[in-house]
Amino acid sequence: MMTDFLPHIELPVTDPTWIFFIVLCIILFAPIVFGKLNVPHIIGMILAGILIGEHGFDILDRDSSFELFGNVGLYYIMFLAGLEMNMENFKSIRVKAVVFGLLGFVIPMLLGYFANIWILGYAVAPSLLMAAMYASHTLVSYPIVTRYGVMRHRSVSIAVGATAITDSLTLFVLAIVGGQFKDGGQNPLSLLLLVGREAVLAALIIYFFPRIGRGFFRKYSNGGGQFIFVLALVFLSAGLMKFVGMEGILGAFLAGLVLNRLIPHVSPLMHNLEFVGNALFVPYFLIGVGMLIDVKVFFGSLTALEVAAVMILASLAAKWVAAWVTQKVCRMASVERSMLFGLSTSRAAATLAVVLVGYGIILPDGSRLLGDEVLNGAIALILVTCIVSSFVTERASRRLALDENAVQDDEKEEDEKILISVSNPETVEHLVNLSLLIRDSKAADNIIALNVINDSVASPAKARAGKRILDNAVRLANSAGAVVRPISRYGLNVASGIIHTQK
Repeated sequence: MMTDFLPHIELPVTDPTWIFFIVLCIILFAPIVFGKLNVPHIIGMILAGILIGEHGFDILDRDSSFELFGNVGLYYIMFLAGLEMNMENFKSIRVKAVVFGLLGFVIPMLLGYFANIWILGYAVAPSLLMAAMYASHTLVSYPIVTRYGVMRHRSVSIAVGATAITDSLTLFVLAIVGGQFKDGGQNPLSLLLLVGREAVLAALIIYFFPRIGRGFFRKYSNGGGQFIFVLALVFLSAGLMKFVGMEGILGAFLAGLVLNRLIPHVSPLMHNLEFVGNALFVPYFLIGVGMLIDVKVFFGSLTALEVAAVMILASLAAKWVAAWVTQKVCRMASVERSMLFGLSTSRAAATLAVVLVGYGIILPDGSRLLGDEVLNGAIALILVTCIVSSFVTERASRRLALDENAVQDDEKEEDEKILISVSNPETVEHLVNLSLLIRDSKAADNIIALNVINDSVASPAKARAGKRILDNAVRLANSAGAVVRPISRYGLNVASGIIHTQK
């Protein structure tokens, strides 16, 4: 009777409602559980994906929702990386970013190419593709930097800027090698056209996006509309970049760079962009990466273990050498070297693109350009490098945050308080945004919104209007993650009310 009452549960779960519920539970509880174990929550998301995927307990199938939200999460990581970059600081460190980007590409390519030929015995084409996997990197651990509030440090800006250079060169190698096995091979003219299309598209995005964005923001102040508009530009840029033959992650990163100056780093719009991405899309992407990993494969044969070991060791060593050389050449601190290595050592997006393209190329003898052992080795590479990247970035971010706090504590003489006088509903948002920009983000409630009611012409209507203005100021600040203390007072005039409140 009980079996008739309870419905039969089949695995994997295919109902969209339950799939979304399970994913939300993972996003909610994984950081809590792994936080108690002092494991970065990013690793928790990936490990959770391994457990629920078809290679684990087969609870969920990696359906189209993981493809959709995974792509959105990946684009979000690259977009936020460009959006949160300190552009004023980047002008002074752009040479360092170029140096690290080139070293982060050349050293892994050379080390990986010769390791693949001499140790694994692969031919030239697969060795180049595998070396491209070692050279690429994805900013999987960037949310850790954001959580510690050190995303505007110069080492972070260098790593982010180098990502665009490294991934562009990696994808260019993929286009060259992969093109030789498609449509009879590529000639130098087609490669030149690929570079030309990418350069023209980048120039158009750089020219038009800021002008379109500036006009839209000036005309429409609705927060939801601005949020959707920004996302539309991000995916338009990513889609156009894929249309010309490159990966969409470069378009998303470029959109973040060109919108950087239009979106204040402390504003309701920025808060909404970070919140939605870090709360939903990025975790979805990380869980989807974990669902690709089949741990059992690595213990099936010695060849698979050997390939995975060479791929992991070569990629980690190459990125560490690149970070070390950059530190010595640019005279940086050891903690900055750790940050460069931590952010640049994780693989995901470009690595998957390279291995899937190589896996899909069938040679005349019927074999694949990159076989099953390389595919499984790439998954192991993603898992291990994401784990190493998360731990190294967590440690470096904590050190940078503590150093910055120590400096601020030494320089801080008295508590900062910002008083804004609000009376005109049209200017409330601008005043709140200005106070958010200049405030000390470490303080909890250092913004005070004041509405002064002229005692000689006071009325209940004016008091109610002032309360509505103060409520609006509080709401705007709360949407950006800040706290505003509202104060309403009577005075002989506005000036005396402000002076007395300040005292």
